[in-house]
Amino acid sequence: MEILQADLKYVLSGNSKILRSINRTIILNIIRERQPISRANIAKITGLNKSTISSIVAELLNEDLIYEEIFIDNGVGRNPYNLYLKLGKHYVGAINIDSSITRFAIADIDGSIKGESSILTENIDKYKFMEKCINELLKLSSELGINNLKGIGITIAGIVDSENLIVKFAPNLGWEDFNIGEIIKKLTPEVDIIAVGNDAKASALAELWFGTHNINLSNFVFLSIGPGIGSGVILDNKLLKGGNEASGEFGHMTLIEGGNLCVCGNYGCWEAYASDRATVQRYLIRKKMNALENIDFAIDNILSLAENEDEIAIETLKQTGYYLGLGISNIIKALDPQAIIIGGRITKAWNLIYPEIMNVIKQRAFFNKKNEHLIILPTSLKVRPRLLGAATLAIKELFDGYKIIL
Repeated sequence: MEILQADLKYVLSGNSKILRSINRTIILNIIRERQPISRANIAKITGLNKSTISSIVAELLNEDLIYEEIFIDNGVGRNPYNLYLKLGKHYVGAINIDSSITRFAIADIDGSIKGESSILTENIDKYKFMEKCINELLKLSSELGINNLKGIGITIAGIVDSENLIVKFAPNLGWEDFNIGEIIKKLTPEVDIIAVGNDAKASALAELWFGTHNINLSNFVFLSIGPGIGSGVILDNKLLKGGNEASGEFGHMTLIEGGNLCVCGNYGCWEAYASDRATVQRYLIRKKMNALENIDFAIDNILSLAENEDEIAIETLKQTGYYLGLGISNIIKALDPQAIIIGGRITKAWNLIYPEIMNVIKQRAFFNKKNEHLIILPTSLKVRPRLLGAATLAIKELFDGYKIIL
């Protein structure tokens, strides 16, 4: 993520305390993004005077968020000090709650994962389950020798009010209007930062902050392909939330009017054709296998069969690529993003699905070749995006120390 010139306008005027908070946030993020960097280069980027930068840098050094190291250059007179993020001091906990498995991780502020664990997601009282989750997270932290967490981030499939930390609707969990932030604050009063968000949106943030694709990703859509289809939209380096925190619900746009029944109750949704669940159903139908008798048959089985040259598995995955291409074509026409990033197990069959996706896009989304700059890529994240996304939610709060209310 790059600090935009538009963000720097807030440096120029306003209440002195607000200005200092804004300047502190900008300087900290510049160090994060461009390290190693000297105070002089920060001054060139921001236009701030040297005394302001020195004062804020001293504050960040004192908080152990950064450290400095002399840069030896025999070709110059006075050797400058370069600034870096300081790792090993501030950790965050991450929890990704899925309908079947809940995963946990401890991460440093650069997004590096120090340890992971998981438990089965139990259909018990949600307050008791959250208490179990916090106990598991703290146990993992203790096993890693980390006694204090700076923040905790949680991701869930559903509509989440990230400002008020409320799960508005998580159909797979049966949760509605659950104030998850309140219970976590009660269970961990010593933790400064609590962040909760939709898992696909958080995955997009993780790709923005910690992705390793060597391209400028300031405008892209992250598609999380799993039992359903979730998405996160990044516009001008910002996550698009929407008025009701429900932006990017592309999985439930109508792909085929009157088509297959979707879990949402409507017919013809994209999710009913391109999700892992839909891919598995298509394969079972082609093989005339009873779904109830093969309840444990999953996308990984199809991926393995395709690797072993199973023709029906290969055809099934290619058809999923076709349906993905149909939905992505609509997204391109609506948003004109720089890139579409795809995450999920399906990317293990990238050589099968990518050509199908591109064939459809070329037919349906490229008008007069204007969109040929668009890039379709698998996620660059090596950690599960939804889990790293949970950590990113908390890390982002640490680096975004101000809010502008107009």
